[in-house]
Amino acid sequence: MLLQISPSLRHVTVLPGKGLKEFIKVKVASRKLSYRMLFYSLLFFTFLLRFVFVLTAVDNIDGANKCSSIGCLGKKLRPKILGRSLESNVPEVIYGILDQPLGKEELEGRSDIPQTLEEFMTQLKEGGYDAKTFAIKLREMVTLMEQRTREAIVQEYLYRHVASSGIPKQLHCLALRLANEHTNNAAARLQLPSAELVPALVDNNYFHFVLASDNVLAASVVATSLVRSSLRPQRVVLHIITDRKTYYPMQAWFSLHPLSPAIIEVKALHHFDWFTKGKVPVLEAMEKDQNVRSQFRGGSSAIVANTTEKPKVIAAKLQALSPKYNSVMNHIRIHLPELFSSLNKVVFLDDDIVVQTDLSPLWDIDLNGKVNGAVKTCSGEDKFVMSKRLKSYLNFSHPLISQNFDPNECAWAYGMNIFDLDAWRKTNISSTYHYWVEQNIKSDLSLWQLGTLPPGLIAFHGHVHTIDPFWHMLGLGYQENTSFADAETAGVIHFNGRAKPWLEIAFPHLRPLWTKYIDFSDYFIKSCHIRAL
Repeated sequence: MLLQISPSLRHVTVLPGKGLKEFIKVKVASRKLSYRMLFYSLLFFTFLLRFVFVLTAVDNIDGANKCSSIGCLGKKLRPKILGRSLESNVPEVIYGILDQPLGKEELEGRSDIPQTLEEFMTQLKEGGYDAKTFAIKLREMVTLMEQRTREAIVQEYLYRHVASSGIPKQLHCLALRLANEHTNNAAARLQLPSAELVPALVDNNYFHFVLASDNVLAASVVATSLVRSSLRPQRVVLHIITDRKTYYPMQAWFSLHPLSPAIIEVKALHHFDWFTKGKVPVLEAMEKDQNVRSQFRGGSSAIVANTTEKPKVIAAKLQALSPKYNSVMNHIRIHLPELFSSLNKVVFLDDDIVVQTDLSPLWDIDLNGKVNGAVKTCSGEDKFVMSKRLKSYLNFSHPLISQNFDPNECAWAYGMNIFDLDAWRKTNISSTYHYWVEQNIKSDLSLWQLGTLPPGLIAFHGHVHTIDPFWHMLGLGYQENTSFADAETAGVIHFNGRAKPWLEIAFPHLRPLWTKYIDFSDYFIKSCHIRAL
């Protein structure tokens, strides 16, 4: 190829190679054409021609297109560019096979399905599979692996459900030994508190804490950590509420293990006058709730046998069967204004928490007329625990919920709450709570499935004052991502979740935060073989 440029730069002549008699004359605009522009133009077209050559060469090597280079260049510009398909080169037969569902019964008893990737590759090399056979084998192997993985996950959830729902034999032993001690030892039957300290139980100049529990060991850890962390333990009053069967063991423990100068009151529900007069809504609701839950989804066996639901859905349904969520100890907090009619303010503690700092500053927090001081759970570094909104707990596919609440509204946590009982008595919080519990029972637990938090979120709606997250770190019983160092710096840590610190499924690196408040040399602890693990 010969390129000629006229002296005036008004004509550019391109002469082809030998054998061609004609030439191509290109008119150029009257304005001056720079050599630099001409150079870059030629350079661009050179690269373009090389690019076209590479594309057509690759197509010919792949054997994907049976055409000449010129034909490939212009063939089917839509939906292709320069002969290159915008679609995948995977044969349609593979898509068709992989897209077909494969039932569990089709895989039962099969011994020809590869169990590992290595076995699959061996069969692939030796068998000389075509595309269709390859897709069938791949679908069978992946489907089998998915089924086995799902079964393993569901079994793990079932085992955790059983482990978290039962009472460890060590704790059962402790309750029995203490009950026996209560019968045989007068020192285990002391009045708690002593007569001269009884006036403090209704004195609002003290710091009043309330703990509802039927777990003696857990209650002892809460009480011990509370008193040890207090800067003014002589002003601490802890009201422990328990049920009838645990009252004697609980009284025996705190009679034999006093936490002076703090004041400890142990009281069973049947000791409260308000609780024994007339109908108690929480008890009536619990009786109905227990009947519904006993038949809920056919029990744990039926839940686990469901092969269509996701493992996380099965885990939530198993958790709904936990006895904890039907315990009156869990619901009794909604009646605090009636149970403690003389008190103005209390801090309510769950029995799976550990106090690590002085809590007296909580009484200086101004709730601004609100009833419940709580930590919000929709923001924080732990995205698993601190990402909870109303939609995390309530079923917004149900019209009763969707018509009354905002799914994206921030949730808050039970476990360590400041309750202004004076402000509470001016509201209809308790009646609202019982109304929604009743609605959930009538709807076969379709508004929410588990716990006292969902009805609490509804009942306290508009009555919550947010407090600093330092006062309440959550999630130590849900997942092990929480570091020991982070947990150690929180004011109160909460082992909410299945992995309670008194269970063998507790997270080992977090359990010492709880066990350090247990005296493992104690006679009752040693005799029941309770160890730090």
